[in-house]
Amino acid sequence: MEKIETIIIGGGQAGLSTSYHLKQLGREHVVFEAADKPAHAWRDDRWDSFTLVTPNWTIQLPGARYDGNDPDGYLPKEEIVAYFEHYIEKYDLPVRFKTSVLEVAQLENGSGYQVKTSGGIFQAKNVVIATGSFQKPKIPAYSANIPAEILQLHSGHYRNPNQLPNGAVLVVGSGQSGMQIAEELYQSGRKIYLSTGFAPRAPRWYRNRDVFAWLVDTGFFEQTPDKLPTLKARFGANPQLSGKDGGHSLNLHQFARDGVALLGHIADAHSGKVKFKPDLKENLARTDKAEKDICAMIDKYIEANKFDAPQETLSELQDGYSAEIITELDLKSANINTIIWAMGYAFDYNLVKLPVTDEDGFPVTQRGVTQYTGLYFVGMNWLSKRKSTLLLGVNEDVEHIIAEITR
Repeated sequence: MEKIETIIIGGGQAGLSTSYHLKQLGREHVVFEAADKPAHAWRDDRWDSFTLVTPNWTIQLPGARYDGNDPDGYLPKEEIVAYFEHYIEKYDLPVRFKTSVLEVAQLENGSGYQVKTSGGIFQAKNVVIATGSFQKPKIPAYSANIPAEILQLHSGHYRNPNQLPNGAVLVVGSGQSGMQIAEELYQSGRKIYLSTGFAPRAPRWYRNRDVFAWLVDTGFFEQTPDKLPTLKARFGANPQLSGKDGGHSLNLHQFARDGVALLGHIADAHSGKVKFKPDLKENLARTDKAEKDICAMIDKYIEANKFDAPQETLSELQDGYSAEIITELDLKSANINTIIWAMGYAFDYNLVKLPVTDEDGFPVTQRGVTQYTGLYFVGMNWLSKRKSTLLLGVNEDVEHIIAEITR
């Protein structure tokens, strides 16, 4: 049985950042990554035209801050993958690919952990869980009732319009992925039905700056979980935005104007029909309000600091409110041959054989540090702040974990 001081589970941005710091300190460790290549989530779970939604200057992994000539641009998928490949190579990080971790259990004497993997059993003094918050694609159970001839894809398996059979497409979910995929598909000439939810909207640019820059300056991403109305708010969708074609706003009302059929929350499916809640207008109202609230927060910040930023009034589109309220679709009659489930992902930390999660299944930690000596989590949504899972903020939590490991 191989003994290693620290085992990192997951070779994404959080796991690699942890490895970077340990490598710089000369501490023995290994990264177990189930995929066979770097940047699995970016390489394998994104569509062909995907770009970063946040500006390039937000790439701030330790030892590899963005230093290109387009800080306000949005890296395309292939350049994101290349960034992670170069990161591992440059710092010679000890990543073992094609190694799935099956179980993490505390040793009987409590002085470390036994880690079972597809490549053998290991012992470690420290284990860092860096698998992120997106392990299981969310697809409702009633999807099994949909006729077999209808192609069903999770958004992580969508690549491009040519991948799909002819006909209309039902996209379920109006978060970042659902909106970007729906836009690409209707711009390719497809008839699109879009089942909406509560995802907020933000303008791509506001008062002469990328909205992300304003949000960073206002402290929006420094918000801690205890400031949320409920802890379940940690799992809300990110604002509707796109970095494609130089970056642009996404707006459901514009979608309606362009011919997309907007629907409420999906509710059920049976006998070749899909049912929806009659809550489209409520969804639109919540989305519209979110944009107004974000802009009002930015306005207040500008005024308080007396910044010289030109006034701006966003156009208020209303097209979606005129849409027909559809509560049932007959897939055959609507010529829908594809359903794309863009409802996000669920997390799953069952590989840890200790009671380390709350009633929602989310890790219970103090900024990634569990009650069990040597067991840590990093890279999860809202682990300590709103930015905990972002390229911009993951390193702050990692540095805290490193301090605990080396203390």
